[in-house]
Amino acid sequence: MGGATGPERLPPLAPERMTPRQREVAEAIAGGPRGGLRGPFQAWLRSPEVADRFQRVGEYVRFNSSIPAALNELAILVTAREWTAQFEWHAHHALAMKAGLPPAIAEAIARGERPGNMDADQRVVYEFATELHRERSVSDATYAAVVERFGERGLVDLVAACGYYVAVAMTLNVARVPLPDGLPPPLAPLKGGAGA
Repeated sequence: MGGATGPERLPPLAPERMTPRQREVAEAIAGGPRGGLRGPFQAWLRSPEVADRFQRVGEYVRFNSSIPAALNELAILVTAREWTAQFEWHAHHALAMKAGLPPAIAEAIARGERPGNMDADQRVVYEFATELHRERSVSDATYAAVVERFGERGLVDLVAACGYYVAVAMTLNVARVPLPDGLPPPLAPLKGGAGA
């Protein structure tokens, strides 16, 4: 099924209802490079230590990864598609386009299809992220291709991107975080696979 269907379960907390620790973490998130508490952050604030630790990992994965931005966003889009995370797809599709990922690649992923016309780097990232999500590991050949192109740091950064955005997708789907302005869901359920 996937995605936000039904009423939001963990709606935004009013600042006056937050504990001092929740306010501290909320202010740190809003004052950082994200500039706000969108996506999973309002839900995570119910456990401020989880929110604080996750947001630090997410800040690295999104803003400081050794993987180039368009390729990092490609891995995130694969994750969003595998989990049918509507809000995650909505937010990161825009970031992927801004970073220069070709629209046709995103469109194919949205349909649950392997994109055509990928360059070598895009193919390596797509194969790695897809295989990791579906097989729960990667083959020796996929592992070697990532290490050859991005090094061991890049390998770990790709694992971190996939893993962090699974946690984001889980939170968004469980909390039923709505799309902004009542937008329609961008992802259809996958037939017979993840998110179906």
